[in-house]
Amino acid sequence: MNIKKFVDRRKELRISQVKMCEGICTQSTLSKFESSGRVPSLVILTQLCTRIGLTIDDLNSDEISSTNQIQKQLDTAERKLAMGDYQTVLQTISGIDEEQISPIPLRIQFYYLRGMLNALINRAPEVVLYDFSQILNDLDERHDTIFSQLAYVGSGLTYIRKKQFERAQFYFCKVNDFIKTQLERPQSDDDPRRDDLRLLTLIFYTAYYYALQDQLTTSDELIETGMNLCSIKHVTYYLPRLKFLAAENAIREKQEKTQVEDLMTEARVFANLNKNQIITVKLAALRNRYAKGLDLQDLVP
Repeated sequence: MNIKKFVDRRKELRISQVKMCEGICTQSTLSKFESSGRVPSLVILTQLCTRIGLTIDDLNSDEISSTNQIQKQLDTAERKLAMGDYQTVLQTISGIDEEQISPIPLRIQFYYLRGMLNALINRAPEVVLYDFSQILNDLDERHDTIFSQLAYVGSGLTYIRKKQFERAQFYFCKVNDFIKTQLERPQSDDDPRRDDLRLLTLIFYTAYYYALQDQLTTSDELIETGMNLCSIKHVTYYLPRLKFLAAENAIREKQEKTQVEDLMTEARVFANLNKNQIITVKLAALRNRYAKGLDLQDLVP
């Protein structure tokens, strides 16, 4: 609550504390509110605000505005993360002061995004796992939300980077089971857009993991699941990346050239639709290697 705004308005109107309190409360009550932030009853605070032409919402407006701004920044970063635009995510996250984030849902979202970004740009494991521990050991210690599953994915990616595949498997097996469970029951309507995007995040990186392990059938099944979900929920951010991963799998499976070409063309179309220049560049490199009959380089999500 912006108590300074209250005090500044009272002084601007040249109303003393004694005059301000008349017929409403004691001067001690007002003094404690202004000097130490001890908020009086709602009835008293409403009457005090009315006397100087304010509302209680006016005193909360700065905090609400700040929270709304942070929410917009985090949502933008999450969309950019889905598109693989790590530079923009880094800039956005770096501009947010975590100490200014009060609501628990926003804190969870912040730690997920920063942890996932750090995992994807190959930061030190202790840096990555610190953010995920904030979710798993504190903010969502019962692991009830999808963010715990996202933290598992980020942890698994960290171990992949370190070539510790047995540890990565521990996390991705959990996530794969969660995906199956989620798809078998109706989705929550609390925030369907973001939950769908987050479920697609789980699907994409789990498909990537299984492709990396040469379990291409499982990877292909997850890719198909992801593309169906994109179609049903009208969420297109992951379509270019899913199609690109499908094209990589098709090449490694030595599928017919026409099938591979179709997948790369579809990836390009969806990349153009989503203005995903990163996939466009990666596609050009993939086409070049495929045309020359070269082996694929290590998969990079």
